[in-house]
Amino acid sequence: MAEPQIYISHEPLALECGEVLPAVTIAYHTYGTLSPTADNVIWVCHALTANSDVADWWPHTVEARRFLDPSRHFIICANILGSCYGTTGPTSVNPATGKPWGADFPLITVRDMVRCHQLLARHLGITSVALLVGASIGGFQALEWAVMQPGFARRLGLICTTARVTPWVAAFNESQRMAIEADASFFTSAPDAGAQGMAVARSIGLLSYRGRSGYVRSQANPDADDTCFAHRVLSYQRYQGEKLRRRFNAHSYYRLTQAVDSQNISRHRGPLPEVLATVTCPTLVVACSTDIMFPPSEHEEMVAHLPHCTYSLIHSPFGHDGFLVEADQLNALILDFLNKEQI
Repeated sequence: MAEPQIYISHEPLALECGEVLPAVTIAYHTYGTLSPTADNVIWVCHALTANSDVADWWPHTVEARRFLDPSRHFIICANILGSCYGTTGPTSVNPATGKPWGADFPLITVRDMVRCHQLLARHLGITSVALLVGASIGGFQALEWAVMQPGFARRLGLICTTARVTPWVAAFNESQRMAIEADASFFTSAPDAGAQGMAVARSIGLLSYRGRSGYVRSQANPDADDTCFAHRVLSYQRYQGEKLRRRFNAHSYYRLTQAVDSQNISRHRGPLPEVLATVTCPTLVVACSTDIMFPPSEHEEMVAHLPHCTYSLIHSPFGHDGFLVEADQLNALILDFLNKEQI
C-alpha cells in the first residue's frame, strides 16, 4: 500500500452513540489531477477491511481507460472511521488516557463515517463530485452521503449493497464477533488482542462473501474421488484467517462489523420510499448474480424508489466478492453510465 496523505481535523466529531471525538485523523489517497473547474472528481467509498489506496485492493480499476482513469479523473478515497489504516479508530491514542483506545473506542455508524468524509471534502475544497461510488459497506456510505448532502454527487454508483441491513447479514456479523470474544486476549490491552479470534471470524465471513458457488468453483479438490479428510478448502480457510490476522486489528474489525449492522437509510427519517426519493441524481445500482449477502432481489427496493435509477447485474460465480473479481464487467457498466447524458 502506498503511503496515504493525512488530514487532522481539530473540529469535534459528535457520534450517533452520543460520544464525541475531540479531533479526527483522516488518511486518504488521491490519483490524477484536479481539473481547473474541479468537475472531474470521483470519490470512492471503500469496503470493510480495505484501505484508502484503491489501486491496492480494487484490481484493474485505477488504470487508463477504466472508470477510475487517473488521466481523466481526480480520484479520492478516504480510510473509514474506525479502521486501522490511518484514520481515527481503536488503534489510535485516546487523548483521555494517552493509550490506544482498544475496546473502549466508541460505537460508530455509517453516518458517522460519512460525517468524517465530509470533513475531508471540505478541507480539500470539494463541493461536488462527478461520481460517488462504493461497494458493500462502501455503498452504504455512498447512499448515506447522497441522502445527507443532496447535490454533492452528480452521479451515484451503488454496487452489491442495499438500503438497510437484513437479519441475515447481521447474523453473520454477530457470529464473527462471538468468535473474536472467544479469544480471551480480546479483553486485554495487548497490541494483538483478539487477533486469533479475528482469524476465526474471517473464516466465517468468507462463507458469506463467496457463497457456495464460489467455493465449489475455486476450492474443489483436484481428485475428488480420493478426498477423505484432506479437503483443499480447509487450508484455504486457515490461510485467509491468518492473512487478515497479520494485517488488521481485531478491535477495528469488531467495531466495523457493528457499523455495518447500523445501516438503515430510513432510520429516523421516515418511510424508505420517501427517503430514497430524495436522491435525485442519476444512480447506477449493480448486483452480483450469486451474492448471498446482498442478493439481487434485495436491490429491488432501491431500484423501485430511486427516481433516476439504472439497474445492472454482474454474472459471476464468486458471490459478493464478484465486485472485486469481475473488473471487466463492472468497468463496462460504469463507463457506460458515466458516458450517458445526465437528466
